[in-house]
Amino acid sequence: MNTNPIICAELLASVRSRLLASIPADEQFREALELILEEYGCVVGSLHRFDPLMNVLHLEAEIGIPPQLLPKVSIIPIGKGMAGLAAERRTPVQVCNLQTDESGVAKPSARTTGVEGSLTVPIMLDGDLLGTLGIAKPSEHEFTQHEIDCLMKVGAEIGERFRMRELG
Repeated sequence: MNTNPIICAELLASVRSRLLASIPADEQFREALELILEEYGCVVGSLHRFDPLMNVLHLEAEIGIPPQLLPKVSIIPIGKGMAGLAAERRTPVQVCNLQTDESGVAKPSARTTGVEGSLTVPIMLDGDLLGTLGIAKPSEHEFTQHEIDCLMKVGAEIGERFRMRELG
């Protein structure tokens, strides 16, 4: 991804446009995720919404997750895996190479995605956790601070849509 602030602003505008489109929410989220993956050169992505009553993350949209993993990622406890840790810590969590990582941040089953460079950011809005946004590249990658900052801004856009949906 080009770390140019103009590119980030363009991505934000594109995501905002998809999230406000007159289509069902699940399609809005999937199309927004597609834009994000394209911009970052990623092949796998997930978008989870935080359920504070159950203290879990619910899968809202995904691209590229193997079918056998979907049951494991449809509901994620806070603190488990990259999404659960990003939600618990309320900070981005990244792994340069998911295939060789031994930190314990990612679950071993995550290797079946075949991806390497992975990043999950918490979706924060007004200090509240609303979910997580995860992306992954097919090759080893260390995400820059500019890439992380942009993804956090995109996450806040998605958080606005989560909040709008909650309010009806």
